[in-house]
Amino acid sequence: MKSPKEQLDLLLRGTAQVISPEELLKKLQKNRPLRVKYGVDPTAPDLHLGHTVGLAKLRQFQDLGHRAVLIIGDFTSMIGDPTGRSVTRPPLSREEIMANAKTYQDQAFKVLDPHQLEVVFNGDWFGKMGLADVIKLSSSVSISQMMQRRDFKERVQSGSDIRHHETLYPIMQGWDSVMVKADVEIGGTDQLFNILVGRDLQKDHGLEAQVAMMLPILEGTDGVQKMSKSLGNYIGVSEAAQEIFGKVMSISDELMWKWYLLLLGKTDGEIVQLKAGHPMEAKKSLAASLVDRFHKAGEGRRALEDFEKKFSQRDLSAADLPKLKMDVSKSWTAMDLVMASGVIASKSEARRLIQQGGVEYDGAKLKDPQEVMIVKPQALLKIGKKHFFRIA
Repeated sequence: MKSPKEQLDLLLRGTAQVISPEELLKKLQKNRPLRVKYGVDPTAPDLHLGHTVGLAKLRQFQDLGHRAVLIIGDFTSMIGDPTGRSVTRPPLSREEIMANAKTYQDQAFKVLDPHQLEVVFNGDWFGKMGLADVIKLSSSVSISQMMQRRDFKERVQSGSDIRHHETLYPIMQGWDSVMVKADVEIGGTDQLFNILVGRDLQKDHGLEAQVAMMLPILEGTDGVQKMSKSLGNYIGVSEAAQEIFGKVMSISDELMWKWYLLLLGKTDGEIVQLKAGHPMEAKKSLAASLVDRFHKAGEGRRALEDFEKKFSQRDLSAADLPKLKMDVSKSWTAMDLVMASGVIASKSEARRLIQQGGVEYDGAKLKDPQEVMIVKPQALLKIGKKHFFRIA
């Protein structure tokens, strides 16, 4: 067991802001397992690496003997977190939310230790509230406080609407902290306001305020914007091993070091050692480690070997490629093939890629999006620089 000071030094690594380190040390000195809260709203069916930054920090607490509390926001998902949004989120049905919640739990277990984990649904308490309870809870935060949120300010200035239900979200997230008696809440830097509301609500109800542990936002594969499915710069934790490996290999060297820190928890000293070697080898090691985390141990090595066959040796005949199911009895256009792969978002983008010579079928470049061909089993399809398929 590490001392409280040793635990603090480890837990502060990779954080953007903690309110406050002194409070966290005092909690650690109580020599009891802390209750560490991390909430996710199942608004989409898949988690990506950006989500796992918080899960990785939660696992750090678990490894030190503390209790992780994963809140599945089945109720708050029906509102939708307005954080960082310029418009109101579209509502989801209860069926969609619960289906997403199931996949969230399965994917979270790829990072977290289920033996040191408590999974709770906030619908268990919000679903029992009546209008009087909601009004009483809403009185805890003033409208002027709510308007201090940067995203709300920006929407007012731009003339965009703020729906009243969106102002309830921070209060509800804060109430989650009261209900689970959180000692620490983990979130991205964009969650600071919501987590501070939780601190205030806990104090109002006779509880010790939770420590707010803010983590940096993980940039996506483009190295510029926050990782997001809508931006197409994400890596899903449930993606195939070869997909994860290939996407990691596409990121910049500068971004790689940040991923080592936030996703693998490497120390500054360990990163300095990695920088002393060749960046390509460091990136391969990062990619293999992330594949092993989200797949079985040893899959990272296999993905590396497959990557080297594809890109270093250019030996695609022996590579384990994703299969693209096509009806080989029909004729297909080049555009059909590219869109069927699912890796290109729009027909205009697919058309441009084909016309620029970025698509190859069975060793030949395709130039005409409307070129018609009879596909054959085992033929190779290459889309862009990193997507390879075998026709099935």
